[in-house]
Amino acid sequence: MTAEDPLVPPPTRAPKPNRRPRPKKRKFSDPGRSFAKRLERYRPGLIPFVLDGLASKYGRPSWERRLDPTSELILTILTQSTADTNAEAAFEALRRAYPGGGPVEAHKPGAGWGGFGLPDGAAPDWARVEFAPIPELTDVIRPGGLPNQKAPRLQTTLRKIREERGDYSLEFLGDMPAIEARDWLDEIDGIGKKTASVLLLFCFGQPLLPIDRHVDRVMRRVGVLPPKPSLDEAHDLVLGLFEPDQMYEAHVNLIQHGRKVCHAQRPEHDACPLRARCRYVDPKAP
Repeated sequence: MTAEDPLVPPPTRAPKPNRRPRPKKRKFSDPGRSFAKRLERYRPGLIPFVLDGLASKYGRPSWERRLDPTSELILTILTQSTADTNAEAAFEALRRAYPGGGPVEAHKPGAGWGGFGLPDGAAPDWARVEFAPIPELTDVIRPGGLPNQKAPRLQTTLRKIREERGDYSLEFLGDMPAIEARDWLDEIDGIGKKTASVLLLFCFGQPLLPIDRHVDRVMRRVGVLPPKPSLDEAHDLVLGLFEPDQMYEAHVNLIQHGRKVCHAQRPEHDACPLRARCRYVDPKAP
């Protein structure tokens, strides 16, 4: 190209249209709050209705510490898949076989407990329980049912506490946020969210709602919980449904209602204060 040649501009490309970035899918970090908003949208006022209806029949229980947290945890393990009265018998057997020298405690089970309550007494010697021969420990707790499964579980639990903390005390859990404390306990084999929530609610008043078969049955029948989530998932959903200061009342009254009225077989609908909005009674209940 010479100086006389005209400058030919390079061909221009049509500008690309501005493409909007695809919106990212929203990730709900709090499934409980998300579900609570949806429930309130489709069934407004259901949670206050349930709380007030149960309170009209069972009153509004006030929180009171039941036992020291290690005793509470061991007693709760003994209640798994058996009646509370059987667990009481097994715990008393531990006291007799491995007597401890700690302070005498009064068991204050409250209205949600299904047994008679433990007599006053000191906690067992947890070191002797942990290191007892398995056949011996199995025989000691036999009155509680499923001793072959529970004896190793008790020792695994006590060993985890001792190795992590240097002793058998769980009082430190009261200084932790509720979910962190629950997660710490959940790492122990055989301890799930329900057992952990029982300990943290009844020993420290932590804002957690343990869901056993009675609580689960009532909530799913009424429609407070959807039918599909697992029991493990349900423990997270209820955190958004109830305020922290409602957890204790909700648990105690729901478990009483499941035992006394909303039976697995032949529930007593005429005695139920929730029947007007219960979807077990009426699938189209508001």
